[in-house]
Amino acid sequence: MPATHTTASEIHADMLYLASQSARRRQLLDQIGVHHELLLPGADEDAEALEAVLPGEAPEAYCQRVTLAKLAAARARHVARGLADGPILAADTTVALDESIFGKPADDEDAARMLQQLAGRTHRVITAVAVIEAPHPAFLPQLALQVSSVRMRVLEVDEIVRYVASGESQGKAGAYAIQSQAAAWIEHIEGSHSGIMGLPLFETAQLLRGIGLRF
Repeated sequence: MPATHTTASEIHADMLYLASQSARRRQLLDQIGVHHELLLPGADEDAEALEAVLPGEAPEAYCQRVTLAKLAAARARHVARGLADGPILAADTTVALDESIFGKPADDEDAARMLQQLAGRTHRVITAVAVIEAPHPAFLPQLALQVSSVRMRVLEVDEIVRYVASGESQGKAGAYAIQSQAAAWIEHIEGSHSGIMGLPLFETAQLLRGIGLRF
């Protein structure tokens, strides 16, 4: 009798491994009813090293490369930990002003610099999402890219100082979060509000349904 091939979607059709420390991404998956478990880096992994920018790298290319690198790291982590089969999702969000990449600020001074440059300008918020049906070599990653345009009003210096002092800037690409008080600075958006938060729900849902996830 010939052997049958069981896909990851048949094994865990209602569960997803999320390779992200972002509370926003967890909330967004909850919003659309996707059951998930965290698959986070161990102490021996240098997750920040994956986000290093290569010389001359375009923002959209950077975001896609980093997302696929995060997914590859999560895939290896899954195998090393001997976890049950299931799809894995990774994502990355970056902010771009023209061709300059604004990642997570190194400190408060860096955060203030970013906000000063974004103020009164239109920037791009780029989010890439990658999923894989199972960690095995037979499965290939599926990737989607969502780009939104965001115009931020002119900011006063004291507004920037207060915002940075609140701690909201740290850990956020471009030094702000649209779901924070910085929402009052946004004049206009074209694109995906959830993508700006860190996980474009339309594109994510399309990818997950494409690998057979039920939600």
